[in-house]
Amino acid sequence: MTQDLITRRLDQGPLICAEGFLFELERRGYLSAGEFVPEVALLRPDALEALHRDFQHAGSDIVQAFTYNGHREKMRVIGKEELLEPLNRAALKIARKVADEQPGNLMAGNISNSNVWDPQDPAAQRSVRAMFDEMVQWAVEEGADLIIGETFYYAGEAQAALEAIKAKGLPAVITLAPMAENRMIDGPGIVETCVALEKNGASVVGLNCFRGPDTMLPWIHQIREAVSCHVAALPVTFRTTEQAPTFFNLSDTQGCSCPSPHGRPFPTALDPLSCNRYELGAFAREVYDSGVRYLGVCCGGSPMHIREVAMAVGREPEAARFAERMENHFMYGSHDRLPEHIAALGDKA
Repeated sequence: MTQDLITRRLDQGPLICAEGFLFELERRGYLSAGEFVPEVALLRPDALEALHRDFQHAGSDIVQAFTYNGHREKMRVIGKEELLEPLNRAALKIARKVADEQPGNLMAGNISNSNVWDPQDPAAQRSVRAMFDEMVQWAVEEGADLIIGETFYYAGEAQAALEAIKAKGLPAVITLAPMAENRMIDGPGIVETCVALEKNGASVVGLNCFRGPDTMLPWIHQIREAVSCHVAALPVTFRTTEQAPTFFNLSDTQGCSCPSPHGRPFPTALDPLSCNRYELGAFAREVYDSGVRYLGVCCGGSPMHIREVAMAVGREPEAARFAERMENHFMYGSHDRLPEHIAALGDKA
């Protein structure tokens, strides 16, 4: 059996994929939290292109078209369904343009959780499949090398996404995002679902989003042991715990004087709960050492985090030129030009 493009590339070494566009572009002021609709592809294509290039500079090998939440149902919610196809095609064209500027980069189309899938309603399932079909078709027409189906918490929806991708003959990366019950909402286990996805033709299976490094890591190890295909690991950049396994149920225990008006840190007041760059690097090294080759970060991720992941697995992206050099820091440094009396301030600062 001939291997597909993504499998061949992963057999040769790790691939880094930047996700998390929603949070990063909201931070930069280009889309609205809550709605989280990727209108930026139409309203400020320059901002989206710049973010792709920043992630590329940091080490991302896969330029993922920013069509997350760019599906028909979400566009209906905001009353802009007529912009659906223009938005998708604009995002795909931008991603293709940026990928083509870097030899060896791949461009990925993207479909994701619809938030309307209902395992008890065949009509809802047909509606979601139709949304997937049209988005995959546009991605094919705009030259995608692969399709990423991501953030699925229903096993049935993940399988529907895989079927839509395979129907068009492109390699499929399918990543799940289990909620706090540690199973898929419609019943199957997390590992069981990954095994089924591999059996049905996914090139890569794994997890993305919802969980930070600590609560994603044990599941990644189990998935890696259970499947033969390549595995994906793309955590959020927040300190989820056994008590709060997803970023939805994190609470701010630091005595915040101005909590978010909607009553929980997610999604706009997670800042004090963020992982540092070293935590993301340590996660990447551990899963890479266990045989995981498809790596990245999801919500909360910035180019700095992607650089850390890339360097943790032995890559030297362009941004590595600007990795930290603390030996030259005025307070922490060891350079012989740095006065001792200034360095000594570190204990008093």
